[in-house]
Amino acid sequence: MGEFGVSRGVALRVFDVLQGEGVAERVAGSRLRVARRGEAVDRRPLAERLTDVITSDQLPVGATFPSATVLCARFGVSRPTVAKALDKLEAAGLLSEGRQGKPRTVLSLPKREESASP
Repeated sequence: MGEFGVSRGVALRVFDVLQGEGVAERVAGSRLRVARRGEAVDRRPLAERLTDVITSDQLPVGATFPSATVLCARFGVSRPTVAKALDKLEAAGLLSEGRQGKPRTVLSLPKREESASP
């Protein structure tokens, strides 16, 4: 921050204002992040987002689930991160076990959460 002629204290106060306006957020590791206009970031765990793949891609029971390679590219995460999330979906009974050369399939559909009516 010194290279811009701004002290850390001033930068943090500016960040607090941006956070109050919903333009910035704190992220893991005490880091700060400024969101670009129109940028929507899904902060849910990857396992939840992968569960949404079943409904958003309209995959029926028995359908082939996208490969780890495809999921890495789609969500911009590493292969080990995808593997952990897929293991959670297997444990939940949503996906079949994946093996080399054998694609995962959808075993059951995720339960839809009921929305509260006013």
